[in-house]
Amino acid sequence: MKIIKPVRGKYPQISEDCYIAENATIVGEVSIGKQCSVWFNAVIRGDVHFIKIGNQVNIQDGAVIHATYKKSPTTIGNNVSIGHNAIVHGCTIQDNVLIGMGSIVMDDCLIESNSIIAAGAVVTKNTHVKSGSIYAGVPAKKIQDVSKEMISGEINRIARNYVNYSRWFQK
Repeated sequence: MKIIKPVRGKYPQISEDCYIAENATIVGEVSIGKQCSVWFNAVIRGDVHFIKIGNQVNIQDGAVIHATYKKSPTTIGNNVSIGHNAIVHGCTIQDNVLIGMGSIVMDDCLIESNSIIAAGAVVTKNTHVKSGSIYAGVPAKKIQDVSKEMISGEINRIARNYVNYSRWFQK
């Protein structure tokens, strides 16, 4: 059974057209835009600071979105994919970003638009990923620029696919 509940008087605000899996957890000061999906075992915990999620964002299976108490909220733009088992913590992710499976994005990071964080990467505190970059490794470093083909073939394709996948579960 999904858990959607208030914490300290702040209740999640979720657009009606979103898909929330039966065992997802969303608590506290969380806002989720249109055509988003939160998949199985994902946790979005807005108990210590706010979490703002834009439109057409998918939070895949087992991902954790959190923040840092009174210090670092989490803001996620539009058309963002958060891969399976990724951790996004107290940071800002702009539009059209792919956060790879099992990656970690730590406090006070800024991931600019049209960027990719590779699977398994660890983006350490205060890292600034410039627009159009691919970061990989532990700790994550820039390995190359994102091509136009990768924006359409990876970032946009995955986000678009998850909007479609969520419809399968909403019927």
